[in-house]
Amino acid sequence: MDELIGGMKMAKGRVFFDQDLCKGCSLCISVCPTKILAIDLEVLNAKGYHPAYVENPDNCIACANCAMVCPDLVITVEKFDKQKEV
Repeated sequence: MDELIGGMKMAKGRVFFDQDLCKGCSLCISVCPTKILAIDLEVLNAKGYHPAYVENPDNCIACANCAMVCPDLVITVEKFDKQKEV
């Protein structure tokens, strides 16, 4: 399930947001190396913010930069098992 990017094998994964708790600060977007995240300008969450969402989920490399930088801990990253087909 690994992908070659720039001659290096990259892991694959999936990002999950608790969108009702996201305040749309965009920190996750700024640190994503594959630029898969965006702010959903068409949705307001329970707190009245435009939450972040995964725009290009197939390009996730499970680096977890987004989860580490999120001040509200609303992001979970799942890394795919190399032997498991998704």
